[in-house]
Amino acid sequence: MTDECNNPVSFPPVSPDPHIRALGALHRRDRGQCGASTGGGYDVVAYFTQAKSVEGKRDFSHKWNNAEWRFASAANPDKYAPQYGGWCAWAVPQGYTASIDPQAWRIVDGKLYLNYSKSVQSQWVQDVPGNISKGNRNWPGIKQKLAAN
Repeated sequence: MTDECNNPVSFPPVSPDPHIRALGALHRRDRGQCGASTGGGYDVVAYFTQAKSVEGKRDFSHKWNNAEWRFASAANPDKYAPQYGGWCAWAVPQGYTASIDPQAWRIVDGKLYLNYSKSVQSQWVQDVPGNISKGNRNWPGIKQKLAAN
């Protein structure tokens, strides 16, 4: 099975929802392979300031960390960037990456964590400290592998 960028897909499978599928390629897009913005075009600042997901505007895009980020208004992505490069906060502790659903998010100790789905998030919240600890240990190696691709 492949995604919309013709890349192999592993667990969890690509969502049938085209909006969620579009988010699945966010890191491949960062490398210019599909042509869109990080975070699926959603404003990561809104999770902190409005406690909800809000689509960003092209007028407020910002190049940061080799990716285009969109915001609903002017913002500093360093302060609000999601953990694990925006990959699923449940997958990284398991040793792999997965796309995210912008509706499945949580702020913990001032940091934004995104999940593949609300169902996956319900598993993640069963051990938030443990998942964050394991994710923080796994992330450097995963990040290195992603950079090599």
